[in-house]
Amino acid sequence: MLEFRPITLTDRARIEHYTMQRGLYNCDLSFANIYCWRHFYSTAWAEVEGFLVIRFQIDGGSATGYMQPIGEGDFGRVIRRLMQEAEAMNEPLRLIGLNDEAKQALQERFPKRFIFDDNRATHDYLYRREDLSRLQGKNYQPKRNHINRFVGNYPDYRYEPLTEANIAECIRLEQEWCRHRNGCTGEGLSAERTAIHEAFAHFEALGLQGGCIYVGDQLVAFTYGSALNDHTFDIHVEKADTRYEGAFTIINRRFAEQLDERFTLLNREEDLGLEGLRKAKLSYYPAFLQPKHRAEIPTLRQCACRRLWRACFPQDEESFIEQFLIRHYRDEQMITHEEEGKVVAMLHTIPFSTAWGTMRYIYGVATLPEYRGRGYATQLLHRAIELSRTAGDTALFLIPATEQLRTLYDREGFTGDHPVHFTTGDDFDFSTGFTERDRAMFYWLGEPQELPESLHADLIR
Repeated sequence: MLEFRPITLTDRARIEHYTMQRGLYNCDLSFANIYCWRHFYSTAWAEVEGFLVIRFQIDGGSATGYMQPIGEGDFGRVIRRLMQEAEAMNEPLRLIGLNDEAKQALQERFPKRFIFDDNRATHDYLYRREDLSRLQGKNYQPKRNHINRFVGNYPDYRYEPLTEANIAECIRLEQEWCRHRNGCTGEGLSAERTAIHEAFAHFEALGLQGGCIYVGDQLVAFTYGSALNDHTFDIHVEKADTRYEGAFTIINRRFAEQLDERFTLLNREEDLGLEGLRKAKLSYYPAFLQPKHRAEIPTLRQCACRRLWRACFPQDEESFIEQFLIRHYRDEQMITHEEEGKVVAMLHTIPFSTAWGTMRYIYGVATLPEYRGRGYATQLLHRAIELSRTAGDTALFLIPATEQLRTLYDREGFTGDHPVHFTTGDDFDFSTGFTERDRAMFYWLGEPQELPESLHADLIR
């Protein structure tokens, strides 16, 4: 086993020896981010074959992932060491945050060994500092209007650098921001809150820089971040009192104005697949988006799923299949039938939250052509119904791709013809692709409910 150790403040110089010299743009490689989020992600680090390797728990859960190894030497050798590490932990190797060059190197050194995903929700937004500090041109007219209204409404406003003298006020503003969001009790907001407090507790030691906007004696906005490399600065946090219209816009601009001119690029991190956040980030016209690819060695059951999917849904591109396997495949959600040790039929039960409780979406129902007509899909459907009943779900639903399938599911007790709107948070498309609108049939595990014109289903992760 490799010797991974927890992240401490004393590790900053050694870790930045790797990260600061590479011209990397991934916000997750900022030492301040690594340190402040270390408890949530159970982050640890090691030096392996001349490379820095960051290990963490993906999304703070139980699955182990490794950031893109950074260093000089034999890239393939360090990957093989990580394969051995993952195998010893009885997990597939998962590599996160790969840039285009690392992805290409992985494909060349280990052809057909990995599956890949490029999740748009994880892309970092990179901006020219000059664009954000000047806001020139027609595109930025709405931003200038926001600032002009702010200055007109609050002519006594002022900008100050964020120092230890401001931290107590920043914490109070952050607490007020949380108060309007149910106390930041959700897992993500709670973890962010912990990270902010870690940053303020070690502001100077982490190399953080920030700025504040005051109206009179009232702090109305603050921001802070740290250097990613010699010319890129990463904005970690930006908070504002939304009662002051334009506060976000003016803190953004004023901080960019005050930042050292050696920083020609600003990384404003991901949009997390949130529609409002994506719209806000795009409204500042990024210079480019930095992809962060994910690579995994598929398990035997994932390989079986992929083989069956290819055979039964040849219209689906390989990239789509790999997206599903990485983002939404779960062993416990795939129900299968095997013949002579080979998976010949499958379906997936994906849980969604609705206004009527948890419903399972029956997805990817497939039987190899040479095994059709034996009732395997119907058997799997019955098993899915019983598992869903045991779990206490409200209903199961599915979207027949053809009228012939609609007739088949009708015989099994599925009823209705309701449009469904899926929300997944990662842009994955759970629709069938066969119809203009996805119209679902339902199998109710209790009393049938009267549904609205369109059912909104939010993915349960």
